[in-house]
Amino acid sequence: MSALISLNGVSYQYEQAKEYALKELTVKIEANEWIAVLGRNGSGKSTFGRLLNGLLLPIEGSVLVSDLSTKDEQDVWSIRKKVGMVFQNPDHQFVATTVRDDLAFGLENLGLDRSTMEERITEYASLIGITHLLEAEPHRLSGGQKQRVAIAGIMAMEPDVIVFDEATSMLDPIGRKEVMDTIAMLHQRGVTIISITHDMEEAVRASRLLLFHDGELAIQGRPQEVFSQKERLAEFGLSLPFSIELQHELEKSGITLPKTCLTEEELVAELWTLYSMK
Repeated sequence: MSALISLNGVSYQYEQAKEYALKELTVKIEANEWIAVLGRNGSGKSTFGRLLNGLLLPIEGSVLVSDLSTKDEQDVWSIRKKVGMVFQNPDHQFVATTVRDDLAFGLENLGLDRSTMEERITEYASLIGITHLLEAEPHRLSGGQKQRVAIAGIMAMEPDVIVFDEATSMLDPIGRKEVMDTIAMLHQRGVTIISITHDMEEAVRASRLLLFHDGELAIQGRPQEVFSQKERLAEFGLSLPFSIELQHELEKSGITLPKTCLTEEELVAELWTLYSMK
């Protein structure tokens, strides 16, 4: 069975740019994976996200979504129904004067009848927890609320994949938690998640990490595998999650734990187990 998304020898170069934004990238994404895409600014990670649903087209190689090519104009609309995107600034995705009308806009573009549209709006507003916001004006919402409305608008179109391009970077801690909890819930429901992020605490929740550097895929693997490469991450200008940094400091003091702890909760649990045995 083929992968849900396949990039085969993909290169991309922006007009008037001297260097490739992505170079000869080959990677596969399976259904229901949660991929976190990491890298410094200019590393190619946002270019990667935009290649997945045909917003950008490779100049070399191919991008296939369920065996449909983004280069085939007849397939692009089908691909964009399969791969939805949530961007850094949700204001750029609003087109209507109320949340309800904004959710309806995308569904109208799918050609759905009125009753089906209303059913989906009700279902996904409830699922994302924004039912009480349906009659609100989008520009009056908080950052976290705006981003959840944007997610509901994409979910109502029932894509197989959602790409989150720095979707929490403009949010305060409360808004960030709301959005991350929503992403985790969507993943549990079977949606394939691709999260482009600078936040290492968000990355640890993924099942696989892709780390880009100068347009190339430099490291990939499970969070435990990637974050164990402290020196290489430092070369690429990336930090470790707080819990792993603290674990390294504990090791310098002679406190060694049997596993790499990706979260503070895991670290506390391991420390509790260690000291309860003494």
